[in-house]
Amino acid sequence: MDWLEQLLFDSNSIAHIVLLYTVVISIGIYLGKIKFFGISLGVTFVLFAGILAGHFGFTGTTSTLNFLQDFGLILFVFCIGLQVGPGFFESFKKGGITLNVLACGIVALNIIVMLVLYYCCFDTSNPQNLPMMVGVLCGAVTNTPGLGAATEALTQLFPANEIPQIASGYACAYPLGVVGIIAATIAIRYICGIVLKDEEDKIIAEQAENPHAKPHKMTLRVENTALNGKTMLQVRDFLGRDYVCSRALHEGHVSIPTRSTKLYIGDYLFIVCAEDDAEAIMAFIGPEANVDWEVQDVPMVSKSILVTQPKMNGKTFGQLHFSSVYGVNVTRISRSGMNLYADRNLRMQVGDKIVVVGPEDAVDRVANLMGNSVKRLDHPNLITIFVGILVGIIFGSIPFAFPGIPTPVKLGLAGGPLIVAILIGRFGYKFHLVTYVSTSANLMLREFGLALFLASVGIKAGEHFVDTVIAGDGLKYVWTGFIITVIPILVIGLIARMRFKLNYFTIMGLIAGSTTDPPALAFASQASNSDAPAVGYSTVYPLTMFLRILTAQLIVLLLCSV
Repeated sequence: MDWLEQLLFDSNSIAHIVLLYTVVISIGIYLGKIKFFGISLGVTFVLFAGILAGHFGFTGTTSTLNFLQDFGLILFVFCIGLQVGPGFFESFKKGGITLNVLACGIVALNIIVMLVLYYCCFDTSNPQNLPMMVGVLCGAVTNTPGLGAATEALTQLFPANEIPQIASGYACAYPLGVVGIIAATIAIRYICGIVLKDEEDKIIAEQAENPHAKPHKMTLRVENTALNGKTMLQVRDFLGRDYVCSRALHEGHVSIPTRSTKLYIGDYLFIVCAEDDAEAIMAFIGPEANVDWEVQDVPMVSKSILVTQPKMNGKTFGQLHFSSVYGVNVTRISRSGMNLYADRNLRMQVGDKIVVVGPEDAVDRVANLMGNSVKRLDHPNLITIFVGILVGIIFGSIPFAFPGIPTPVKLGLAGGPLIVAILIGRFGYKFHLVTYVSTSANLMLREFGLALFLASVGIKAGEHFVDTVIAGDGLKYVWTGFIITVIPILVIGLIARMRFKLNYFTIMGLIAGSTTDPPALAFASQASNSDAPAVGYSTVYPLTMFLRILTAQLIVLLLCSV
């Protein structure tokens, strides 16, 4: 039975390491699906499974655990960066500034409350206590990437055998962190006397009052004599309104109008515009009319086409001259679940879905040009991932010296790949990098990296975890973590409601996004029939994730010392 003993206990055996990780991750993921009062911990339960394994002496060599931990962390944060990159800078537009400022307020208050509790409740002469409180902070806001960034930063300050096991503080604070986020969200509702039905009605009313948010289709008969003989470009310039004319009927012949197409009295135009622009366009061109576009001499089709051709990546719609060269019009674009106007200056990305209107043969030519191959999208662009990780590691290893700080600051294995991934996700097309990664592939790599990281951290922390909880400050970590969670949410939530008059469902999304907490988003989505929580979440998530990772590192590098 020597083989079994070696398999279970020989920390130098590759088979033992593989067995250990597969058992820890499998048990953790399985238990993470169990709901407690409707709340599940998800993949984070892998950490607790790793702690249990480490407590009973199932471990590996330090170098192996460190490698798998750092490798998992790099995969995790890089995939997050690719995911949030395209929307990172756009999140500051269209009212997103207010939400992002409030989210920054939650992040700042989390740090302030943590530091106040540290100086009031802990022995500041012990160099281990502040790093442990950083772990508590990460657990209180359920932010695992921040834990990874802080753990990696500690290796720059502490000897290998003296690095604080901040995962213990994280594990103590995390369960009540999940509960506290939802509890604080509910508390805001009752403090402000919010009625959910009224909030739903307000959202419906706001959507009705904002017709610019939804498209309007209409057929108009040209009756304005001033437009007779004028080109489509001249008409657009005269009108000063944004619209798309996808079809024109002149003397019984249907065509796809271009910028140079001339209009004549009696022509019929099929117009797509914003709802609040419809009346002005109608008054300028002519009245509505009934035309059966399906029975005209040239049959027109509307087709959704996938952009899968790499050479199309980064090209603007204006550069391709769809109407003049191909005889079709692009009416709208779907990207990452969002519908966008086909603006001439908008750059295409691999993975976009464009709606093309025109004669069937012309639409087919555009489809061939764009690629329109689902199979091609399924093929992974590994070069982008590994080049990005390479550049991220180099960038994260560059030391930045600041006056008054004895140790140069490095972004490390978390911050470097994260920043590079965000930049690649947004500007990769300029370097001919196809940044598209299918949602399932991104999620797979991200969850795989997270599982490796959590298992490694848990196994390393398991040896001393029980002593930390029972004989150490474990209980103190629990209640201080709960305070770190609740107070900032209550303060900023009340400000968002009373000062900025935000809808409660938007506030729920704001809170979930600023704590990067999917269970809180799930709770908000169940409470609302609208997409307001998801919009609030997606608006603040990119910036918040970036700040959580960066601030965790900075606290360690600037305030922690041996």
